[in-house]
Parts: sequence; structure tokens; C-alpha cells
Amino acid sequence: MQAVVGDQIRVHGRVVGEAERLGEIVEVRGDSGGPPYLVRFTDGHERLVFPGPDSEVEDTHPRQQS
Repeated sequence: MQAVVGDQIRVHGRVVGEAERLGEIVEVRGDSGGPPYLVRFTDGHERLVFPGPDSEVEDTHPRQQS
């Protein structure tokens, strides 16, 4: 998994009924865009995240065409 600052991360609920969480990556601490990521969630809390299989990064930056 790779990300850049500004990408969104979506963490799906691990059990039935648990809400999905959405946050913005504010810092990338791993090598070459890898985890861990410092994430600011929509509720305002910031947390260091080591994404698992229940997470996905959504690229929010437009791709340049060559």
C-alpha cells in the first residue's frame, strides 16, 4: 500500500454494524509512501495507522497524462 499526503483512507468496520471510518492522510512515515500514516479522521481525531486488509487508500490527486 502506498499513499501521499492528502490521500483519503477508508477503514471498513471489522464486525457487523461497526461504522466505516474515513480520514485524510496528513503525514506518511514509511519509506516510499508506505505505512504507517498519520491520519486525521472526520471526527477530528488524529491517529497513527498501520492499514490492514480492512483498509483502502483513495488517491485524491489527479494523474498527469504523458
